[in-house]
Parts: sequence; C-alpha cells; structure tokens
Amino acid sequence: MNDANFWAVLDTLMAGAEVLVERPAGSAHPRFPDTRYPLDYGSLRGTTSGDGAEIDVFLGRPGARGVTGVVATVDARKRDTELKLLLDCTPEQGQSVQAFLSWPGSFGCVVIPRPTSSTVIQSGLSGQE
Repeated sequence: MNDANFWAVLDTLMAGAEVLVERPAGSAHPRFPDTRYPLDYGSLRGTTSGDGAEIDVFLGRPGARGVTGVVATVDARKRDTELKLLLDCTPEQGQSVQAFLSWPGSFGCVVIPRPTSSTVIQSGLSGQE
C-alpha cells in the first residue's frame, strides 16, 4: 500500500488553488444557527467535489495552504458522501471539526490525518510523504 501518492496529488491540487474563506470561525451554520463553525471554513476556487460544488476546506490558521488531513463525511438524509480538506490543522483542530460534523443518526465523519514520515515508515511504506 502506498498512500504517498494520494497526499502528493493533494499537494499538487493545493499548489494552484485559491482558498476562499466563506464562513469565519465562530460564525453560525446557515441552516442550524445554534451550530458554530470551529475553524474558518471555505472552498478551493475552480475545483469540483463529489456534490458538484467546490472542494470544502477547514483552515487551522489564516492563510493555511498545507494539507494536514482529509475529512470523509456521510449524510444519510441526502444519501451522499464527500471529502473535505484540513489545511494546516493541529490534531486538536481536526477533532473539533469531527465533533462539528458528527450528528448522530444523520451526519457523520472520520478525520484521516496525513501520516508523518515515521508513520509511513512504521506501516511498511516508503519514507516518502
């Protein structure tokens, strides 16, 4: 198994992408006003996600560009799935995104952190990231 290519392709995607922040951290969700975004949330201009919209991103800091993980979501109501990117997020920020996107019985997610070089080596993969 070689997941290094997955992360390299995401880096290539980010190299030419413009990040747009559409909902700053602390802003209310448009359909659920009591739910607040834990981080800046936006999209990558000129990209397309599985839902036909631009690829969604959560930013761990202003100006974030490095892909530190992906979030795989499933929406039982819409009957769809999607990937979102974590940009320069700490593990704690990834956990806050996971909590934000987990609504029992209707919407769930898993956060997949980018492996470090030591993780890749330990799992029997090459030392490439």
